Amino acid sequence: MKPIVYFIGAAASILLSIYMFIFGTWANHETVAIFIGLWAPTIICLGIFNTLLGIHDEMCCAHKRIEDRQTKQQGER
Repeated sequence: MKPIVYFIGAAASILLSIYMFIFGTWANHETVAIFIGLWAPTIICLGIFNTLLGIHDEMCCAHKRIEDRQTKQQGER
């Protein structure tokens, strides 16, 4: 997924948490709001992890291409 999707999800979590904390009317609305608010860092960390996995994949592919070129050049000599 694109990084903007994770930031939108985190923003929605924070906004929902604030709404629940201020306008909640049931007994445990503060606890529920805090729990929902804790989703935001988790969503952002998931986005960072996903981005790092993509970078790692690109680096592995580039490294493999370099090794293939070096092997081909050594075979020509």
